[in-house]
Amino acid sequence: MDMRTILERLIGFETVSHMTNVPLIRWVEGVLADAGINSTLIFDASGQKANLWARVGPDDVPGVILSGHVDVVPVEGQTWTRPPFALTQEGGRLYGRGTTDMKGFDACAIALMLEAAKRDLKVPLILALSHDEEVGCRGVGSMIDAMAAWPVPPRFCIVGEPTGMEAAIGHKGKVALRVSCTGRAGHSSAAPHALNAIHLAMDFGAAVRGLQAEIASAGPFDAEYDVPYSTLHIGKIHGGVQVNVVANVCVMDMEIRALAGDDPARQIARLEAAAEAIVAPLRGRFPEAAIEVERLWDYPGLGTAPGADVVVFVKGLTGGNAHLKVAYGTEGGMFAQRLGLPTVICGPGAMAQGHMPDEYVELAQLARCEAMLAALMARCEAGF
Repeated sequence: MDMRTILERLIGFETVSHMTNVPLIRWVEGVLADAGINSTLIFDASGQKANLWARVGPDDVPGVILSGHVDVVPVEGQTWTRPPFALTQEGGRLYGRGTTDMKGFDACAIALMLEAAKRDLKVPLILALSHDEEVGCRGVGSMIDAMAAWPVPPRFCIVGEPTGMEAAIGHKGKVALRVSCTGRAGHSSAAPHALNAIHLAMDFGAAVRGLQAEIASAGPFDAEYDVPYSTLHIGKIHGGVQVNVVANVCVMDMEIRALAGDDPARQIARLEAAAEAIVAPLRGRFPEAAIEVERLWDYPGLGTAPGADVVVFVKGLTGGNAHLKVAYGTEGGMFAQRLGLPTVICGPGAMAQGHMPDEYVELAQLARCEAMLAALMARCEAGF
């Protein structure tokens, strides 16, 4: 089965993160099984999500992991001119949700595994497909935990997120936070006798913006990023029931995207101190006044050294000389931090097309990815 056929099937599975991915995973398991490749599936507690890993080659030699996720972002609210969950070719482009982010790479990696099963590899290739990457890399952790118990640890990891087939050595980490503001309800005609939780949230938002301005001015900085410093962002806010009621609850969801090496705990501590400074003067009249900062989930940044063996290795596969750092997050930081695994991001397409209506990947990019993976297989046959 060739890459194009595999990609067409993968796009046809509607694996938006809030939906099950099991039919896709079972299909991949079956395709690999037909080629004599055994897969290990790791389900979440609901049984509706699963990770898959599969190996071709010896068990007693450190292998190369090809990591990809199979969930995609929603299409609701977007204006598509082509069916999002069917593969459409126009000119040199393939359209469909996930073509770039990142089922294009997944299809190339699966096709490679099918071909590798016919070869005598001296270094194993390991396919790792995960769920729920688009909602914070929340699925891959159970697979990484399983890999930590392998008697022979992997050698390298290549995460196939879209980089234009250049070697990406870094991305920021992310922490998702929930900020819950508690005031006292009342009738709006007597608003000064109540405590408006929405106003507390606005004061907290001002503190967030102040901290962001300070970071933008003082750093730390990494000039290899388009935004060369850590960022704070409030993405969602909910509070109040109607206009004539003073809200007693307001909840905000926000994030911190931190440079690798810039511990987000420092920013969280600053936010907690700002929250306390806002509510402390109010507690005499309103003992229930509170702004609580809750850490929901996180993933670490990636900071692979430009001269690391894995970077040199991947550049040798692609024929490229440059490296870059990407604005988006990946599971790469988790492989590097939790397994100590040298990791590079390299895959077809550009994230400028990801998450967009009429998402597409160029056939030329997929061809470059296939060429890189063919070179990888040749190295694995030769024993590196």
